[in-house]
Amino acid sequence: MKRLLGRWLPLVALTMVSAHGGATPGFAQQNEALLRDLQREHGLDEAQIERIREIFRRSGVIGQGNPAISRHPLTPEQCQAARAAAGRADDEAGFARLCGAPGMAPLYDPQTQRPDDARACIDQYEFPDIACAYPVVWVRAREAAQICEAMGKRLCDAHEWEGACEGRLADPDYRFDLAKGAPASDAIRRMREAHNRSHAADERWSYGAQYERGVCATGSQKTPGCLGGGWNACGSNTYPTGAFPRCRSPLGVYDLNGNAAEHMNLPLDPSQMASRGSAELGYTEMKGSWFIFDTYRAHEDWCRWRAPFWHGTRVLDTTSHANYHLGFRCCKTLPAR
Repeated sequence: MKRLLGRWLPLVALTMVSAHGGATPGFAQQNEALLRDLQREHGLDEAQIERIREIFRRSGVIGQGNPAISRHPLTPEQCQAARAAAGRADDEAGFARLCGAPGMAPLYDPQTQRPDDARACIDQYEFPDIACAYPVVWVRAREAAQICEAMGKRLCDAHEWEGACEGRLADPDYRFDLAKGAPASDAIRRMREAHNRSHAADERWSYGAQYERGVCATGSQKTPGCLGGGWNACGSNTYPTGAFPRCRSPLGVYDLNGNAAEHMNLPLDPSQMASRGSAELGYTEMKGSWFIFDTYRAHEDWCRWRAPFWHGTRVLDTTSHANYHLGFRCCKTLPAR
């Protein structure tokens, strides 16, 4: 597939954006088509899809990027062809049975457990969790949590994303003791440093033990003149989800490296863990690399690496961060068996 990238042409922009930053009806139509696909692929009822539609409406920018300037390097049809040529590697029917939902993969430790032992599942693809759809971006962490809830899911805790990436769900290791009595930014710094030190000797990426270029969706380019990240300046030049079959973790999860970065929940206390039923949630953590990492490797992106408190807020803060390459995926707690 890498040899073909130079021959693939960008998509043609279909709409224009007004001077004040709002999208024209063409953007709304693009989102409505996305929501129809979401409802069909995930079996959502009218109440669920209307809740998600309202979240999109209130935002005004949530979607697959500004279509007036976004230049996607692959089309969905080219993604489907690449996946077909690589062959199917996932037990999708088995995953759906275990997870009670399509497009999800069970989270467990293959060294000591079977898939049936999983107590949670994670989306195989970045939201909308549909293979060969462009990821949804310009979404705040609060909005991501609300969309996951409307889907009957929840935002993932950081350790769940890390386990999906490495191919082994480990016990949570948030070092809550380092957070006690400290301001959030200091607590996150202390916890991050301790966590990263403890995992530095076993760095892994979703596709293997060594960093590689060209394996994941990291060969796109920023829009010329994209500096501060504005809607009218920065296209979401992402790839269709799952377009790189080798960019798949041992648990069957795609694009954990490359394509969109992803919102996750970072708890500073056990009461903030989504995986333990918290509706309060903790602080924002951005996971994974993004679509230009082959040319601009801005930070580490191995599976268990935790980022600095970039644009940090509480997850449910109304001003949590959004930008042109930041999306999300959901997790789901399974009922006890």
